[in-house]
Amino acid sequence: MKFKNLLFIGSLLLISASSYAQIQVKGRVFNSEGSALPGVTVSLYQEQVVEGAITDRDGQFEIAVDGTGNYQLELRSVGFQTYTRQLSLLEKKVYKLDDIKLQDDKVELQMVEIIGRQQKDYNSDYSFSATKTGIKNKELPQALIAVTKELIADRQAFQVTDAVKTVSGVSNLSFYNHFNIRGITQNESGQILNGMRTRQFYFIQPITSNIERVEVLKGPASVTFSSADPGGSINLVTKKPLKEDRKEISLSMGSFSTLRGTLDFTGPIDKEGKLLYRLNAGVQKANSFRDLVQNNVVLASPSFSYIPDETTAVNVELIYSNALGNVDRGQPIFGAVPGETGLNNVQTPISLNLGATNDYYQSEQWVMTTSLFKKLADNISFNGAYMKQTWSENLQEHRTENRFAIDSAGNPVDNLIQMRYAERQQFWNIDNINAYFNFDLKTGNINHKLLAGYDLHSWNVSNGGGQNSARGYRLADGSVTRTYDPAQGSKFLYTEIDGVKLPQPNVDYFNLTNPSNTIKNVQNYTMNSVFEIPSNLSVTHGAYIQEQLNFGKLTALLSARYEWFNDFTNYGKTNQQSFSNQSFIPRVGLSYELNRNINIYVTYLEGFQPQSNTVELMPNTESYIWNPNSAAQFDPLLSDLKEIGAKGVFFGGDITTSVAIYEINQNNILVPSKEDPDFLVQRGSDRSRGFEWDISGYALPNLQINASYSFIEAIIMDDDNEALIGERKENTPRHNVNLWARYDFRFTSVLKGLGIGFGMQHRGERIPWQTRDFMIPAFTVFDAAIYYKPINSNMQLMVKMNNILNKTYWLGAINYTRLFPGAPRNSLLTITYKF
Repeated sequence: MKFKNLLFIGSLLLISASSYAQIQVKGRVFNSEGSALPGVTVSLYQEQVVEGAITDRDGQFEIAVDGTGNYQLELRSVGFQTYTRQLSLLEKKVYKLDDIKLQDDKVELQMVEIIGRQQKDYNSDYSFSATKTGIKNKELPQALIAVTKELIADRQAFQVTDAVKTVSGVSNLSFYNHFNIRGITQNESGQILNGMRTRQFYFIQPITSNIERVEVLKGPASVTFSSADPGGSINLVTKKPLKEDRKEISLSMGSFSTLRGTLDFTGPIDKEGKLLYRLNAGVQKANSFRDLVQNNVVLASPSFSYIPDETTAVNVELIYSNALGNVDRGQPIFGAVPGETGLNNVQTPISLNLGATNDYYQSEQWVMTTSLFKKLADNISFNGAYMKQTWSENLQEHRTENRFAIDSAGNPVDNLIQMRYAERQQFWNIDNINAYFNFDLKTGNINHKLLAGYDLHSWNVSNGGGQNSARGYRLADGSVTRTYDPAQGSKFLYTEIDGVKLPQPNVDYFNLTNPSNTIKNVQNYTMNSVFEIPSNLSVTHGAYIQEQLNFGKLTALLSARYEWFNDFTNYGKTNQQSFSNQSFIPRVGLSYELNRNINIYVTYLEGFQPQSNTVELMPNTESYIWNPNSAAQFDPLLSDLKEIGAKGVFFGGDITTSVAIYEINQNNILVPSKEDPDFLVQRGSDRSRGFEWDISGYALPNLQINASYSFIEAIIMDDDNEALIGERKENTPRHNVNLWARYDFRFTSVLKGLGIGFGMQHRGERIPWQTRDFMIPAFTVFDAAIYYKPINSNMQLMVKMNNILNKTYWLGAINYTRLFPGAPRNSLLTITYKF
């Protein structure tokens, strides 16, 4: 049977290859100087791309199509104006076109991202956030990888973690919105949204229905974003209005009770095309392969761009997101012996969750941004933006104490998990202001792009937030205590489970041999950890200047930022306390154009992060809550990057690739205490060295690829525990390999209208976050997809299957009681209609 199946598939492929077109279109492409242009993308359109080709070394192309009709011919190449022409192909014959001459593209990138991106492929050849001006990625002397909405759609990456997993050097650590980039775990909470920092979405990941592209800017980028993570920053670029009408509706259903719908409408409002709109919306109702976990979200994002003339542009955007789910603390195992027990033969299912049926986590945010571009003179322009965000959190959960239970003698009982209950509410108010002037100057043969500006970032935890917890053990006098002391045994109440005498807990133990996730009566708990989350205000002022020099083939990027940081704990109260930090942050980068296709670069830059309420570990640890001076006790996180690399653009921009070798050093790292994870200590320094390679684009006219590889050697350089010096850092795989490819059968094939997708991810072994007792195993998983788009139709059907071999693997781990397994085999059917 297997041989017959292979024979049948082979026959179909032979039929496809031997099919001949009844209509052929031939031509030749030149530049304005009369030289042949290889690598130009040539496409024939009706309602969609019908067929495509790439010009050969002599500038020649040939396209074959099956049906007669009216077509639009489009030629596209980086550095040239797009060429379009209407063709009436009404007879079945060879059409030989006159020679086509492409004109040089003199149009500069828009100075600020007011209007949406026109491209419809896996490549994004520019960025605005990296330098605050439009710059081609090839010319940027720093590694930046962009994941476009087309790649996001083809992979059905509905959450940010799925979007970035094809980027070299990026690993998600858990079920949360938390990543390791270039061997360094993110320190800052929230995402960067259109170049501005936000506070949001740690436990529930943001969805991507309103995202144009996800940019990963590698290395510390504090000079660009302020207080950015040393390993890299993830910037979410939202969809902006377009000048052309586009509408898209998508509906999905699949495994884990997933139901999902999105829409994306855009176009001009008035006849002159001066007022543009875009409306993005998404809704999801879904469960998980994990017990009791839901992932429901509603998102709506309207935006408007007003462009009265070429000197003025205004954009207004609103984002509303309401997510309801659960904080999933991971899978526990039992019978674990530190240093001996691995994860290859665990005794619990990957679906096992320690939570209760009535647990929940709600995260709601509003974000509104207004941006202005104004050209003041031929060589002077102004850009300004203000972003207002509010974010609220409402939590109820049962979770592990990160350890096993103990019996009356103080010995661990490895089939019982020590539990606690927590409820938390808090409200954040965030303000961002960014304003700068651009000056385009020229001195002799040197072109200058000078930028000078100021930004303000303000985070305010409002008064009234609080967290209540029930934990520890019950005493005979009716009170509770956090710790158990066998020497004081007469003071405690006891219970017996499976013949073992144990101190009676405040919150019942979770029995791994007899798991139960029923509705818990939280009124039975004694809240012995009740506190108010301190009202807090953190304010950063930054002044910066940037000079981009261009002299022939050499580009220099010189940036400097001076930052003033102030933190106020118990803000607005009589016991208010504060501290401040200041820092000078430089960046120096050089890029040299070897030829039209390849740039090489070298860069040095520094990073700066105060230890404040936005640091991921800080707000919800008791070292902060019980001691308002906690953040002031810790020195700022300092970092630097040294990097050399090369970037290439080939085949007229259809393929982009980059390689980089780097070293990142960071000092003053906060880590949970080994004695009590609720308290923090500061480690001396870490070093991360590595190599990265990314490639994306059209390998063939009907084959798109996105692939990456990274090698990371991250070690601890200085620590109070001398045994750790020289050891591998936590959460960091040495090797990471990713691939996604989509192949669409030609319209001259018997399989026309069909497409197939294939993905692979390999991640090397890692050390858990809070223990070195075991290794998280390496894994390799495969994904696949089938696309079907009927000829001359605006509808596409897609079936995506993830983890097709049903591999059991783990994304990360904290300890033996908190493992984060990957999802088993699952599938999703998506129907998309464009009009």
